[in-house]
Amino acid sequence: MQMMGKDDGALPGKTKQLIAVAVAHVTQCPYCIKGHTKAALRSGATREELMEAIWVAAEMRAGGAYAHSALAIEEMDRVTPPKGG
Repeated sequence: MQMMGKDDGALPGKTKQLIAVAVAHVTQCPYCIKGHTKAALRSGATREELMEAIWVAAEMRAGGAYAHSALAIEEMDRVTPPKGG
């Protein structure tokens, strides 16, 4: 197994670094964000590609928050049932 992002494998190194930048944003690791952004740029990624990867990560993270909001709504309904219902 190759070290992540170091060399091309089934995925090119640039693609691996773009994925790593996206994941670093989801995990909110500032050191990972900086390191993988630098590595992505060195692998040939453009600013536009980096921003698109970051936006995909943000959409996925927001999607999880939206999906999990149902848990809060269920608890609100359990603790304080809606009026008239």
